[in-house]
Amino acid sequence: MLIKIIITLIFLVMTVAVGIYSRKQANSVDGFVLGGRSVGPWLSAFAYGTSYFSAVVFVGYAGQFGWKYGLASSWIGIGNAIIGSLLAWLILGHRTKLMTQHLNSRTMPDFFGTRFSSQGLRVAASIIAFVFLIPYTAGVYSGISKLFDMGFHIPYEYCIVIMALLTAIYVILGGYKATAINDFIQGIVMLFGITAVICVVINSQGGFAEALEKLKAAEPTAHDLQSPLYDGFQPGDFASWFGPNVLSLIGVVVLTSLGTWGLPQMVGKFYSITDESAIKRGTIISTLFALVVAGGCYFLGGFGRLFGEPAWNEARHNYKFDDIIPTMLNTAVDSDLLIGLVMVLVLSASMSTLASLVLTSSSTMTLDLIYRDKRSEQEEVKSGEIDDEVAIKVERRKVVVMRVLIVFFIVISVLIALNPPTFIAQLMGISWGALAGAFLAPFLLGLYWKGVTTASVWACFIWGVGFTVVNMLMGNVINPIDCGALAMVGGFPVVILVSLLTKKLPQAKIDSVWKCYKK
Repeated sequence: MLIKIIITLIFLVMTVAVGIYSRKQANSVDGFVLGGRSVGPWLSAFAYGTSYFSAVVFVGYAGQFGWKYGLASSWIGIGNAIIGSLLAWLILGHRTKLMTQHLNSRTMPDFFGTRFSSQGLRVAASIIAFVFLIPYTAGVYSGISKLFDMGFHIPYEYCIVIMALLTAIYVILGGYKATAINDFIQGIVMLFGITAVICVVINSQGGFAEALEKLKAAEPTAHDLQSPLYDGFQPGDFASWFGPNVLSLIGVVVLTSLGTWGLPQMVGKFYSITDESAIKRGTIISTLFALVVAGGCYFLGGFGRLFGEPAWNEARHNYKFDDIIPTMLNTAVDSDLLIGLVMVLVLSASMSTLASLVLTSSSTMTLDLIYRDKRSEQEEVKSGEIDDEVAIKVERRKVVVMRVLIVFFIVISVLIALNPPTFIAQLMGISWGALAGAFLAPFLLGLYWKGVTTASVWACFIWGVGFTVVNMLMGNVINPIDCGALAMVGGFPVVILVSLLTKKLPQAKIDSVWKCYKK
C-alpha cells in the first residue's frame, strides 16, 4: 500500500506543479484557452490522444466490448488509430487551423457562429456542448473510481471528489498550456503502463498461445444468450477475426472513431497547434499513440472471459461490465509496484480527459454565451472605443469567469457521477452521439464545401440532439452505442439535403471565409 501511495502522490504533486509553472501564460483568453496558439506537435499530439482515451476506454469500453466481441474488439482500437487519429489529423488538421485562425475562432460554437453568420447557432452550439459533455465527464469519474476502489480500497465517492479537486486545481491555475504539458507526461505513463499490464495479464494465462486456446473454447453465458448479438454464434468466435457479430462491431468502431471529428474538446487541439510542419509530425505521433493505447486496451479487454463471469445487475438486466477490467487486474497482477503503475495509468488517462472537457465547457460558455460579442478587444482598441488597460481588464475578467465555470461544471458532473444513470459505455454513447451527431457533419462540410447553409446547420443540431434524446426518453429502443453511430452518419445527408433546398450564404461572405485557403 505504501508503494502505491508514494507513486500516486508523486504523480499528483507533479501535475499540480505543472499548473503552477504554467500560470503566467494563462492570464489572457488566448493563453488560457489555446496556449497562445503556439503548442508544438508533441504536446498537441499527446493532448489529442490523452483527451481521446480515458478510464472510459480502459475500464468501460475495453471491458464491455472485450466481453461482447472477444479478441475482435481489437479492431475498435485499430479503427480509433486510423479513423479517429490518422484521418482526423489529415482531413481536419490543416483546414481547421487555417480557417479558425482566419475567423479568429477560439471554440467550435464560435466557428459555427462566425462561419455561418449566426449568433443563434453560436449560442445553441454552446448549450449543446455544455449539456452533453457532462454525462461523458461523469463516465470518466466512474471509471477511475472503479480502479481506485480496487487498488486503495477507497470508497467510490471519495475517489470522485479527490480527482475532481485535483483536476480543477491545475486547469484553473495553468489553463490549456498546463493541460498540454500534463497530457504529455500522462501520455508517457499510459504508453508504458498499458504495455506492462498486457504482458502481465497474458502471462498469467500461460502466454499468448495458451490464452488464445482458452478463448477459442469460451462460450456465451446464459445471460449472453438473451441478447440477439449472439444469434448464430459459432464455437471459437471469441478468438476469431471479426467476433460473433461483425455489424454490431462496426457500429462501435464508427461511434468511437468517427465521433472524435465532431467533439469540441478534440477539434480544439487543431486550433492551438503552431504551424503546417507541426501538423504533419503531430499526425504521425498521434496515430502511433492511439495504436498502442487504444489497440492495447481493447486487445486486453478481449481476454476478459478468461477471468470469470461478471456480476449480473438484475435491475438493469445487464452485466456489471465496468467490473471486468478491475477483476482482471486484481486476479493477474500481484506486484504492488505494477498496481501503482496501473493506478497512475488510469489516473493519467482520466485527468487528461477531464481537464480537456472542463476547459472546453468553461471556455464555450464564457466566450459563446456570456461574452458573445464577436469583436475582439484588439479591434476595439484599434477603433479607439477602449484603451489597452481596459482591454486587459476585460480579458482577465473573461479568464476569471472561465475559472468559475470550471468549478460549476465539475460540481454538476460529480453529482451525476455519484449516482450514474447507467454504466460507463452508455454514458459515453449518449454524450458522443448527441455532440457528434449535431456537430460533425456541419463542421466537416463547412471546412470543405461552400454550399453549406445556416438552415442546414440548424437542421443537423436538431437531428443529432433530437435523435439521441428521443431514443433515451423511449428507454433506449436503439442501443445508445448504435444510436450514437446512426446520429453521426445521419447528419451528413441532413446537411447536404437541407443545403440544396435552402437559401445560400451571400457570395461576399463565402469569398471572405475562403480567403484563408488562398494564402
